[in-house]
Amino acid sequence: MASPSSSLETEAPRAPVTRERKLNTDLQEQLPKPYLARAMVAVDADHPNGTEGRDPRGMSVLQQHVAFFDRNGDGIVYPWETFKGMRAIGCGFFTSLVVGFLINLVMSYPTQPGWLPSLLLSIHIRNIHKAKHGSDSETYDTEGRFDPSKFDAIFSKYGRTHPDALTKDEINLMLKANRNIYDFLGWIAAIAEWHLLYSVAKDKDDLLQREIVRGVFDASLFERLQNSKKSS
Repeated sequence: MASPSSSLETEAPRAPVTRERKLNTDLQEQLPKPYLARAMVAVDADHPNGTEGRDPRGMSVLQQHVAFFDRNGDGIVYPWETFKGMRAIGCGFFTSLVVGFLINLVMSYPTQPGWLPSLLLSIHIRNIHKAKHGSDSETYDTEGRFDPSKFDAIFSKYGRTHPDALTKDEINLMLKANRNIYDFLGWIAAIAEWHLLYSVAKDKDDLLQREIVRGVFDASLFERLQNSKKSS
């Protein structure tokens, strides 16, 4: 039986990995109810109410992430819309073409409203939670909510050089640590997502900042990149 003094310990002496990948034990003092997954806003200590001025439009945070690629706003994302969205955030033509096809190829069927597949590889935003892959940070829960404690753990565990940013090596360390056994599709998807994000959003010091990563989850980063590209 655990003693009262050990009931709140986050590190176990015989499990060195718990010492290597630290948790933020002060998170509850920095953010109200950090264990409570938020349905419509991506929160952290600096943004306790989510992205300022952002209207979630009644969508989950995961739905907001995907809705950026719904270029005509009909609730369905087709491969050509994913392509246009990728181009809008600054990805190259070939990358956008390949990613647009592969994302829809993998995610289309789980989101269909019935048993029949879509020949056009459509993704239905209403059901996007069914297409959530494994071997990820688990910041999105299985219903598409945003879990602040899981988001914070990305940086408390792996932001070893800078507390609010990740180097490329730290991203790779995280990707390896998050792998679920035999989840090859999840491994590939996570690697592709994080490396693509790093390539388009790293700063001048080759760091991926915490606020950049938070903005991916609710798509506010995509909107900033799109607006920046339009104004340049």
